[in-house]
Amino acid sequence: MNMKKTALFAAALTFLSINSGALQASPEAEMKAFQSYYQQRFPDTTFQDFSNGIYGIDKVRRVEWESIEEFAPYEIGLDIGKDLFEKPFANGKTYASCFPNGGIGIRQNYPYFDAKSGTVRTLEQDINACRSHNGEKPLKWKKNKIAAISAYMSYTSRGNKLAIKVPNDPRALAILERGKQNFFAKRGQLNMSCADCHMYNAGNMARGNLLSPALGNLSHFPVYRKKWESKGKGDLGGFGTVHRRFGGCNKQVRFKPLKAQSDEYKALEYYLTYMSNGIEVNGPGMRQ
Repeated sequence: MNMKKTALFAAALTFLSINSGALQASPEAEMKAFQSYYQQRFPDTTFQDFSNGIYGIDKVRRVEWESIEEFAPYEIGLDIGKDLFEKPFANGKTYASCFPNGGIGIRQNYPYFDAKSGTVRTLEQDINACRSHNGEKPLKWKKNKIAAISAYMSYTSRGNKLAIKVPNDPRALAILERGKQNFFAKRGQLNMSCADCHMYNAGNMARGNLLSPALGNLSHFPVYRKKWESKGKGDLGGFGTVHRRFGGCNKQVRFKPLKAQSDEYKALEYYLTYMSNGIEVNGPGMRQ
């Protein structure tokens, strides 16, 4: 075994020794072990480049992606998202009335633990809560308008580093643990976990697709996917939230997707985003 493989093997053992069961170490220690695993697995990828998914680990695909980004397919949808964000509700208020800093540059703080309710809140949840608070009907969770508004808010946060907090509160720790268990849980007819694809086989091929690292993966959500664009309608057809993507991953291992904004998906979002703390927000990303 050469030195590179030895180092990677040691990193994997270290990570697995921490993550083989319930939370044993502090959240911060687990986050450092999580990030170290990927940094040793992909030594040629800078920490910030993990925000670019497969384009941060594959040089050929990166060239193709950079050429597409020159005329990014999500730009028209971003303009629509901005218009929706700024359009006054029937009562004259806007989304800016509901968020800190008027909703600009705050994506790096989501999802967050709300001590008052003892739950984790996502950005999409707060967008719909804002609508309800102002007498408007909530939007559907996974795509179209809510994804466009969320994408615009992410766009205003580009360059800000993910800064998810896990307070020393048993309720917050329990949600983080729930997200971790979800990430490593085998499921579906294929009996595969999120970790099987995006940790142990990150960088390997699956049916012609390169598997992305979990580190940094949530920094570029909502995403604009070419696959969704081909099946969607209009300029927002390619947009989707991270819970839409979770459901798609579940389908791919032949597991019935859970409901968007379910406690399970919110916990998984909390865990994965916290594990990527320090990586810059890069939403909306363009993906295959």
